[in-house]
Amino acid sequence: MTDSIVRPVNGHAIEKLHPISPNALDKAPAPSSESAEKAWSEPGPRLHVRTGRAVKRLATHDRTRAAGHLAVRHTGYLVGGTRIVIRRTWDARSAARYERMIRAAEAAGNLDEAKEWEERGQQFRAARHRRRMEMLTSPQQLAKSAVAGTAVGAGLLLGTGIALAVANENIADVLTPTLFLVDAIRWAVVIGTVVWGVTSMILPWAILAGLWAVGRQMHTAPEWALPASVRSGDGAPITPSIVVTAMRDLGVSALKTAIKEMGDVGAQMLSPIVIAGCGVEVDVHLPSGVSTEEIQNRRRKLAENLNRHEHEVFITIPPSPRTVRLWIADSGALDEPIGPSPLVTDMEMTANYKTGRAPWGQDLRGDAALISLFQRMLLITGLSNQGKTASLRALALWLAFDPKVEFRIGDLKGVGDWSMFKGLATVLIEGPTDEHVKAVTEMAEEAVREMNRRLQSPDGKTAHPIVVVIDEAQVAYGSGAVDDFKVPYGGSKATSRYFRAIKAIHDQGRAVNVTTWEGTQDPTNENLPKRSREGNHIRSSLVLGTESQARMAIGDSAIDGGAAPHKLRQGLDKGTVVVAGDGIKLAAGQTSVTVRTHYIDEDQAKEIADRAKQRRTAVTTRAAAESVEEADHLADVAAVLSDAPRMRTQEVLQLLAQHNPVEYRAWTFQDLKAVLQPLGAEPYKSDGVMTVSRDRVLEALNERDRQAEMGDDE
Repeated sequence: MTDSIVRPVNGHAIEKLHPISPNALDKAPAPSSESAEKAWSEPGPRLHVRTGRAVKRLATHDRTRAAGHLAVRHTGYLVGGTRIVIRRTWDARSAARYERMIRAAEAAGNLDEAKEWEERGQQFRAARHRRRMEMLTSPQQLAKSAVAGTAVGAGLLLGTGIALAVANENIADVLTPTLFLVDAIRWAVVIGTVVWGVTSMILPWAILAGLWAVGRQMHTAPEWALPASVRSGDGAPITPSIVVTAMRDLGVSALKTAIKEMGDVGAQMLSPIVIAGCGVEVDVHLPSGVSTEEIQNRRRKLAENLNRHEHEVFITIPPSPRTVRLWIADSGALDEPIGPSPLVTDMEMTANYKTGRAPWGQDLRGDAALISLFQRMLLITGLSNQGKTASLRALALWLAFDPKVEFRIGDLKGVGDWSMFKGLATVLIEGPTDEHVKAVTEMAEEAVREMNRRLQSPDGKTAHPIVVVIDEAQVAYGSGAVDDFKVPYGGSKATSRYFRAIKAIHDQGRAVNVTTWEGTQDPTNENLPKRSREGNHIRSSLVLGTESQARMAIGDSAIDGGAAPHKLRQGLDKGTVVVAGDGIKLAAGQTSVTVRTHYIDEDQAKEIADRAKQRRTAVTTRAAAESVEEADHLADVAAVLSDAPRMRTQEVLQLLAQHNPVEYRAWTFQDLKAVLQPLGAEPYKSDGVMTVSRDRVLEALNERDRQAEMGDDE
């Protein structure tokens, strides 16, 4: 056995034996686990592991990923921009564009448009053939033009030189213009050589920058490599490609197939996208086999495809068949408040019941929403605490600036929302109890009696307007109070006194300027009967809980046309009203309009009411209808005559109306004559004018008192 040799390895002494025979290897024991662990702990394997982990950390580091995204994104911009420019160039030089348009029109089922594009394609091919034929003869024409141009130029230079030689008396000046031209050509070549050198270096980079800009504008990079703001699409402007893609991905198979067959020209379904208020508006003409209802039923998905929330997309049905109109808000725009009401900012505000329009708010297009209240019954409904009272009160505050209008108000909540109308309204009832329901019912019945009196009077149609406002009307419809004859005041049945009064005014009140405005919560058949809600000319609704409630509030036709008060957000869309019916401007073919009403708080409402009172004759506001005392007509006439020996009948009527508006505002000459004539104090003509004599009235009053005293003595 030979001696072992010890050699240092990596600073350690390792004993190395002499070679061993193969048989000895077979008899050698297997390495133990301790020896394996020792081998694994050696520096070599540990280095490989650490290197692998370092490479993995480097590859997955945020900065590495960001750099990779940046490289892929800008490469994608360049490649995509090149592809787009090549396609555009090819479209400009070939008939490919017309072929795509023809296929798209055929896929949309529009054969007339397909024929039109086919004709345009034929015209393009004919014009292209004509240009190519002209190019075959252009070298000959160019040569002829060059020869002619050279001859003319040489003659011009020679003629100019001769003129200079004669003028300067120097024969050498004959060649001066020619030498000048040669020198100019030499400098042009020098300058061109310098410019071309710079251009040849800059031009390739400019071309690459242009291709990159096209790709960046069209977002041609992979989706995952795009910036987060672009990838999410929040706030991104609406483009035809975005709308077409959103429609394609709605899940309507017929629509998806048609758009795919259209190639990249699906935008032909769209009208021009126009700015509309705080958003944009576009009409989408649907392919054959796709109904507008299928699109309406997918409003949420369409909004998400457009990178918008559901409340930021409105779908309506325009007059054109198989077409939907999309209004798409700017991201977050509907969460911003609109400006203050003109009632707050315009100190000189006036109103006219017959010809004016109340400034209620703004529609979605950003235009002022003006509403006519002339001879129109009005209903506004919605969930609690969504701005119903404020929206209704804003209309009444505007109308208060017309001195001719009389208000009779029943507030069945009774927390002071209408208290500023004291001194404006002739009746103001505030409270939620059965006693208040009785008073409101009798107020409505008193309006019915006035309506009937006007219907039987020749001048009833020109009488002053009476607006009966009942806020929280569901309290009246739901009341169980009964009168002495067990007839219910409230309820939704035909026996309800309140329901009968409202229905009577709905039937005939418009003709004689007697109208009702009702505000109610949570519409159902119990607290808003069908015959009552359908008698309103203007039906409006704030946010509601269900589609069935929305149909009760504003009608089936409005909901079928795209109105969706049940899609508004409770608590977030306060004051947003969906309005159906007449009285407000609607786009052609539309059945409703969404209005964001101006909010007027109570302090502002009191200030507006005070301004209105300054323009009206002061009235005494009654708390209930039954508190009316019977007027003494003769005594009232004597009171308004005062010290005047006589007065024109027209002046007497005006003073009586100021003295007691409820009793005398509707009086005519015939009413005054009917009261005074039996007492011998009837009007008479003086200087061609009908007048009333104070002496006659006082004599009639004294005679009445004497007869009353004689009756008491007996």
